[in-house]
Amino acid sequence: MLNPFSADDRVLTWRSGNQLLTVEPWGADSVRVRAGLHRILPDLPGALAAEPLAANADNLDADAANAADVRIEIAADHTSATLANGRAIVHVDAATGRLAVHRADTGAEVLQEQSAHFWWPGPRHFEAVGAGFHRIEQRFAAYDGERIYGLGQHGHGRLDQKGMVIELVQRNGEVTIPFAVSSRGYGLLWNSPAVGRVEFAGNGTRWVADRARQIDYWLTVGDTPAQILTAYAGATGFPSPMPQWASGFWQSKLRYRTQEELLAVAREYAARELPLSVLVIDYLHWRHLGDWDFDATAWPDPRALVEELRALGVEPAVSVWPSVSPLSATFTPMREAGMLATADNGAALTGAWPDAASGAEIGVAFYDATDDRARAFLWDRLHTNYYKLGIRAFWLDGCEPEIRPAPHTLTYAAGVGSEVANLYPREHARGVFERMRAAGEPEVLSLTRSAWAGSQRYGVALWSGDIDTTFEAFADAIRAGLNVAMSGLPWWTTDIGGFHGGDPDDPAYRELVVRWFQFGVFCPVFRLHGHREPRVSHGTVGDGGGPNEVWSYGPEAYQTITALLRLRERLRPYIHTHLRDGETTGIPLMRPLLLAFPNDPAAWEVEDQFLFGPDILVAPVTELGARQRRVYLPAGAEWTHTASGRRYPGGTRVTVDAPLEAIPLFVRDGAEPSLSALFPRSARSPLSPLFQEAQ
Repeated sequence: MLNPFSADDRVLTWRSGNQLLTVEPWGADSVRVRAGLHRILPDLPGALAAEPLAANADNLDADAANAADVRIEIAADHTSATLANGRAIVHVDAATGRLAVHRADTGAEVLQEQSAHFWWPGPRHFEAVGAGFHRIEQRFAAYDGERIYGLGQHGHGRLDQKGMVIELVQRNGEVTIPFAVSSRGYGLLWNSPAVGRVEFAGNGTRWVADRARQIDYWLTVGDTPAQILTAYAGATGFPSPMPQWASGFWQSKLRYRTQEELLAVAREYAARELPLSVLVIDYLHWRHLGDWDFDATAWPDPRALVEELRALGVEPAVSVWPSVSPLSATFTPMREAGMLATADNGAALTGAWPDAASGAEIGVAFYDATDDRARAFLWDRLHTNYYKLGIRAFWLDGCEPEIRPAPHTLTYAAGVGSEVANLYPREHARGVFERMRAAGEPEVLSLTRSAWAGSQRYGVALWSGDIDTTFEAFADAIRAGLNVAMSGLPWWTTDIGGFHGGDPDDPAYRELVVRWFQFGVFCPVFRLHGHREPRVSHGTVGDGGGPNEVWSYGPEAYQTITALLRLRERLRPYIHTHLRDGETTGIPLMRPLLLAFPNDPAAWEVEDQFLFGPDILVAPVTELGARQRRVYLPAGAEWTHTASGRRYPGGTRVTVDAPLEAIPLFVRDGAEPSLSALFPRSARSPLSPLFQEAQ
């Protein structure tokens, strides 16, 4: 038979008819696979760094790591070819082009592409949709017992995503990061920002791009999920350092309407001697979308505002939206310079927003975050109107961007929306990150409502989006956050108490807020926000809501919440220690049990507990009225219940008391000595000693 293979020292190529496949090493134990018709396009937008990075550049030369142990062999009869790179061995069948990945040490199959039919189509399918674009399918085999984690943030309430269909599209609360970690010992990045879906069905896995030009995926083989996450960080970027100010308590609500109202809140926190790190100025502090400036009527002296907050030890954060109203002074120059994303017919007004005193919706545009000129234009406004005043915390809200029917209906500098739309939130954050760094800020954090693969290297802290104010939504958010952690994004949070509503005078809601606060203490970002009752609307947009400060929920809740604020302060050195670890390993602060205890089969099944750093096991209470909690303690360690001081062996399930003022916490044996000061036991309050001040 004719030889369908060719190879150089780094790339194995297979060609059949007009279909082309390339396999190349891309970091230790990892490969990049690309397939297209007639040619491989080298410069399509994606998440992979130009050169994969080693886990620790101080101890390991990246080039040596990436080049180590790579070999390519083509069978003498041309029936197959093999590329080996560390733990991963890739076999390609000559007749079908089907690819299979095996472990180098045992020969065990890790993942295999699967043909749709014995005759046609094969594992990859390109269906023309015009203008050189195709609807693309990539199929893999399904395996009994496989578990799938990661894939960003989704509200379906599952940690294990096997059996799910996940849309690859950005929406409020639904965040696409197309990276999956498998219990079979591999991680796979679908290296395409195209809109589509992935199906983890019982009869096969299928990745679909609705309109794109080629297949591009990256696969790594690891002995543990931690190794897989480290390899992924090397391929897409290690997390940036979190600023010290960002780990404290964030106070926010929808919304503080005036400078004086905001300052009154800061002064009250100071008068009560409560910890407060960040105070948030929400949207509509401008006159028009696209001003990226304060409305002088409500905010007459922003510099004095910032100076007073700083004197109180509080960091101001401001909301930044990507929307541009035609009433804004920036609209015309951005439109004429081609800095706005447009519809196919060239129209720039592609969204609707109430942006005038009447509250009536008008057409608005969206700046093109994939265009570096537009990112520079936005930063010039942020620099002039915020940063020069001393504001260095930006809340990049609505950055999917929030368009109906969908962001992929637009055209961007990076390409047509259907092929590149999922990239938008990452590029938006990138523009702020790179220019903040250039301005001299060594540590940058932007709170965002959406993200994509690689966002972790641009200072992104993702939050849960606008979720409901129910125990069910609370429980679902925990699972969503753990999948974010398994997606390589280490900074994540929720709106404590949920977003849509919530009556501060309702006893049941007060209980939810307390339980949510207990969880929030153990999130990488600790943030209170929401659109509380009674809510006010400006057209179809929430314009304001009821009180949402820690003293808004009655004296009993206040006592517990304020103790939690002080606990968080004591935790901050621990938090930064393990965030720094993640900067060189890619391991997140919030850790599903499976990530820390991969050899314990039961740990892979626990979806409502997690480790906070290596030593603290957190078991949130997510049911109204619950006063006990069943907890699984992973095998491989001994555990001390912080409330009672009782020690338990790993691999057991225990039931512990969970009074409203306490969350079940356990510390593993061999933990940092400093943790004993964080969780002192008290004879006066045996069930809630974690809320006592350290002695």
